[in-house]
Amino acid sequence: MFQIMGVGVVLVMVFGGFMLAGGKFDVIAKALPFEMMMIMGAAMGAFFIGNSGKTIAKTAGDLAKLVSGPKWKPQDYQDLLALLFALTKTMKTKGVIALEAHIEKPHESTLFSKYPRILKDHFAVDFICDTLRMMTMNLEDPHQVEDAMEKQLEKHHHEEMGPAYALQNMADALPALGIVAAVLGIIKTMSAITEPPAVLGKMIGSALVGTFLGVFLAYGFVGPFAVRMKNVYDEEAIFYKIIQSVLVAHLHGNAAQISVEIGRGNVPSKMQPSFLELEEALSNVSVE
Repeated sequence: MFQIMGVGVVLVMVFGGFMLAGGKFDVIAKALPFEMMMIMGAAMGAFFIGNSGKTIAKTAGDLAKLVSGPKWKPQDYQDLLALLFALTKTMKTKGVIALEAHIEKPHESTLFSKYPRILKDHFAVDFICDTLRMMTMNLEDPHQVEDAMEKQLEKHHHEEMGPAYALQNMADALPALGIVAAVLGIIKTMSAITEPPAVLGKMIGSALVGTFLGVFLAYGFVGPFAVRMKNVYDEEAIFYKIIQSVLVAHLHGNAAQISVEIGRGNVPSKMQPSFLELEEALSNVSVE
């Protein structure tokens, strides 16, 4: 909602200020379609040249996150803590054999199936299962496990950040592409140098629309979009960091309840369940 409001504020304040200052839109309106075609067309072409097909598809798919925000909601964090509680409790009370049935085929697991949103996230499921599998293979040094998890998280986060980097690169390029469009407008003006000043003035004004548009799009829209997308990915990454903190706490020999409480402390404040809310949720978790 705030993103849509921000777009409106940018447009109203910039063009409203121009109009109140006595500016006229006839030159801008006439030049805008052609300047937009040159600048955004070149920007999109450069975007396709500089990025892989996977990044391009992911950018298009993740644009909705600019408004909707991170995919993980408060209930998802509570569900994650409940799932990790059930898994670590199973490992502690029933042993490795009982746990293997859940981590080898998580999509058939009665524990994972209770949390369909988490089950749909392939990285979250693989991250949990691979780490628990390492533990069952007697890799019980918490520092080794934590280091291995950290490397996985870094790789995943770097891959997720591709669209944010791509948008930022586009924002960086737009002012220069605006100058390219402006130079073309000046070339057109110079070819009509014999025209009267009134005509030349409009032609120069049309050329300057290119410079304006490149800077305006870069700093008014595309740059902020890149920052917003980066912030969304950073917040989503916290979800996976909680998995790490709970499982490492479990390796340090903490009880399942304590390990989960350590994880709860890492949940973003606006998403964090209270101690009593989590306790109530865990009381309904059955260990199988």
